[in-house]
Amino acid sequence: MRRSHAAGRGGAGPARGVSSVRVRRRRRRRVGAARSARAGLGRAMSAKQGGRQRRPGSHPHCPEAPALLGAGPAGGEAEALLLLLPPPPPPPPELGLPAAGPAPRGCRAELGSVLLLLALYVLQGVPLGLAGSVPLILQSRSASYTEQAFFSLVFWPFSLKLLWAPLVDAVYVRRFGRRKSWLVPTQYVLGLFMICLSRRVDALLGDGQGRGPDVVALTATFFLFEFLAATQDIAVDGWALTMLSRENVGYASTCNSVGQTAGYFLGNVLFLALESPSFCNKYLRFQPQPRGIVTLSDFLFFWGAVFLITTTLVALLKKENKELTPTKEETKGITDTYKLLFSIIKMPAVLTFCLLILTAKVGFSAADAVTGLKLVEEGVPKEHLALLAVPMVPVQIILPLIISKYTAGPKPLNTFYKAMPFRLLFGLEFAFLVWWTPKVKHEGGFPVYYYVVVLLSYALHQITLYSMYVAIMAFNAKVSDPLIGGTYMTLLNTVSNLGGNWPSTVALWLVDPLTVKECVGAQEQACGTPAAAELCTKAGGSCVTTLDGYYVESVVCVILGFAWWFLFGPKLKKLQDEGQSSWKCKRTN
Repeated sequence: MRRSHAAGRGGAGPARGVSSVRVRRRRRRRVGAARSARAGLGRAMSAKQGGRQRRPGSHPHCPEAPALLGAGPAGGEAEALLLLLPPPPPPPPELGLPAAGPAPRGCRAELGSVLLLLALYVLQGVPLGLAGSVPLILQSRSASYTEQAFFSLVFWPFSLKLLWAPLVDAVYVRRFGRRKSWLVPTQYVLGLFMICLSRRVDALLGDGQGRGPDVVALTATFFLFEFLAATQDIAVDGWALTMLSRENVGYASTCNSVGQTAGYFLGNVLFLALESPSFCNKYLRFQPQPRGIVTLSDFLFFWGAVFLITTTLVALLKKENKELTPTKEETKGITDTYKLLFSIIKMPAVLTFCLLILTAKVGFSAADAVTGLKLVEEGVPKEHLALLAVPMVPVQIILPLIISKYTAGPKPLNTFYKAMPFRLLFGLEFAFLVWWTPKVKHEGGFPVYYYVVVLLSYALHQITLYSMYVAIMAFNAKVSDPLIGGTYMTLLNTVSNLGGNWPSTVALWLVDPLTVKECVGAQEQACGTPAAAELCTKAGGSCVTTLDGYYVESVVCVILGFAWWFLFGPKLKKLQDEGQSSWKCKRTN
């Protein structure tokens, strides 16, 4: 019966059995392949995530390398390099796969955090813009270049913040938040400081009618002002990298760039325009008035109030995301950070680079630090100079993107070396521009073609400036030891900034001693000192400049710059041939 029953099912029985076996085998192969692919992709994604989570300084053989200037691998001036590069692409979506971590969040999900970062960076740019506007106000009130040199010390805190950044990074109140522990008190002090300063700043600037500015008090006040702003910058840079998720952290550098630029524009260009009586009477009023729409006192009071309101909202409403602040981000200690900095700078290649870059910008000091003030002295309205910066904003955004194509190779300093002589020659061109300025001035001011020449000169100068700047940033990124990248990059960028600060201060200081004046209209009188100039005036004479120290300085700086280019430029280029071992931090067990 069994045999006949099997036979009754016909010859199709064995064929169907073989077919079903084949189908099952195919299914097994597909399932196995899917599992293999899933496991392989999962391992790849976990490796990517692990690579992102590994922080500089976590290597067991490197001398203690805590994070510097915030929780991210690069802080402070190292952020400048991030501004030149597009944000990293987000990881590919893991469709159908088990998540290796929290689900990726889009930009819209963190729009509030992005806007908060943008607002904090705008607030950071306002003190920078205000400090940059004070030298132009001092120049319009006949401050000496020695006094301008003294005030230029105000701009040093942003280049020296490496000295106290480890303290900001390591000391905090855990319950309140690592970044808010510094951000909130610093911004409260900034706001109160601006409100208090608004009551005194007019007296410090002088009335312009016999009573000159108190430059010493102004310098001490604005130095503290910029010190607080630099401390706020450290805290914001650190919070920027933990406030956003890994998928959106690239927007932090965008907020930095846009926010600081907007803040500087508000504190410098907009303030100088609204403070100028001539600009307001010509473009914003129907009836002329002797003062501008705002004064520095009004501006400081307004932004002081904005600082206090914003800080209160941040303190009450914004909490730090502790999930994005793992224990790996905790610093090892303040002492360890300073030991690390010392160990880096002792390396022969790093020490040579620092010495070269500290002296490379001497040739540009007269052109960069004195030219703008000389144009104001020759009668160019300070608000017009400030407004010329507006059409340069798109140029300053596009230039780094174009130049980075030429500095992305193995030898970025070649671009630095090639651009340097052209930038030096602009020192002579700017000196000619200052000499030409009084010759084209007329009763109504300056002709349109004069401003076109100034703008064109500035634009061409920016090409050479950014070529050198982007090249240095690219080289710093190339040689920085990836295990301690944040500390390493910050140190190199700090040295680069100092290489521009000290020559500018010295250049301003030397203008007056190099200037030769004679007393005309009074016999046996001189004009070598302010007291002698006053005696000349009382005797019925007047001091006339026979040799302007700016022109002497411009020629000397260009000569020194070309001497550096011939003697030390090849040595700077040769550093690119050093092996990676010359730049790596020596490991200790």
